[in-house]
Amino acid sequence: MDTRLIANVITPSRILPMGEVAFNEEGFITYVGERRKTAEGKVFEYPEHYVSPGFIDLHLHGGGGHDFMDATEEAFLVASRLHATHGTTSMLPTSLTCSDEELFAFFDVYRRAARENTEGANMPGVHLEGPYFAKSQKGAQDERYIVAPRREHYEKILTHCPEIARWTIAAELEGGMELGRYLAERGVVASLGHTDAMYDDALVAIENGYTLLTHFYSGMSGLVRKNSYRFPGLIDAGYMLDFDVEIIADGHHLPISLLNYIYRAKGPDKVALTTDSLRGAGMPDGDSILGSLKNGQRCIIEDGVCKMPDRKAFAGSVATTDRLVRNMYKKAGVPLNDAVKMASATPARIMGWRDRGVLTEGRRADLLVFDDDVNVIRTIIGGRTVFEA
Repeated sequence: MDTRLIANVITPSRILPMGEVAFNEEGFITYVGERRKTAEGKVFEYPEHYVSPGFIDLHLHGGGGHDFMDATEEAFLVASRLHATHGTTSMLPTSLTCSDEELFAFFDVYRRAARENTEGANMPGVHLEGPYFAKSQKGAQDERYIVAPRREHYEKILTHCPEIARWTIAAELEGGMELGRYLAERGVVASLGHTDAMYDDALVAIENGYTLLTHFYSGMSGLVRKNSYRFPGLIDAGYMLDFDVEIIADGHHLPISLLNYIYRAKGPDKVALTTDSLRGAGMPDGDSILGSLKNGQRCIIEDGVCKMPDRKAFAGSVATTDRLVRNMYKKAGVPLNDAVKMASATPARIMGWRDRGVLTEGRRADLLVFDDDVNVIRTIIGGRTVFEA
């Protein structure tokens, strides 16, 4: 018998007041629309709340005191549970630039954890961030392991982990365009990030399989001036070319005014919200570690963000997806259905996932119930309630 949720239903195009979403025991949506008077099933009414598709996070490194680079099943499972309580129903565990030994351990543990995961966000693949970066744009990545792409190297990596769904690369490096084509042929999303690519490089990259810009504005070039002439960088290319962009909408990496501008300039169909969260997500202020416990770097959680020890640069985010949507809706002035779209339908479309991201009959019952401040009170993954406040 179906379970029926009665609430204000968020679709990509509207909010349906006191509508209905129903799902079956197999974990699929069976109905979305006006409330039915004669339908059977267990009914849960939320007259002051919203029901939306679950949020999808395409770029995160951990949470709840754990980093995926710790290469323990506990790290994956604890982080996936933590993020589920904040609305994430699907996520791509993300690596950091590291040795091949650490990377392959990350793959092996991910595979085991994904099989055992029953209470946390679904993990349909992984995201590699590196090691093919411009050293000048490394950010908090470990420079010791940054290299140029070599076919024998990335073939070995992809053979070891066919679950790679996305890869962030500095496409301007020698071999970078060949790698973009290689990934596109295999259905892996090729993303530009930690890169010195300029507009002209981006033109070539988009013709060679690259479709996404990683943490837009961070780790990439802007407009530069040479001998009185101005040359557009990758940030400019993000507006001028047909790239999707992901933004860390934690309110620190990008100011609220810029979040609003990106939304207006690109539109909700081209912008994905991402946490890029470290192990500090869900943790109190204080010392933390970027990367693995074994080989990571010290960082500091304060003011709602993670900083490098000298406080001159961010080490990363400690956001959760509910905070991203809340910031876009409450602070950046984005309509709620568009803020939700950027955390659900748009990332699903970017990844080619047709089974989730929108409240439509036949899709996975990955659902959220939250209040007007985007405080999550119920998370449903595959038809199972994994969190209830």
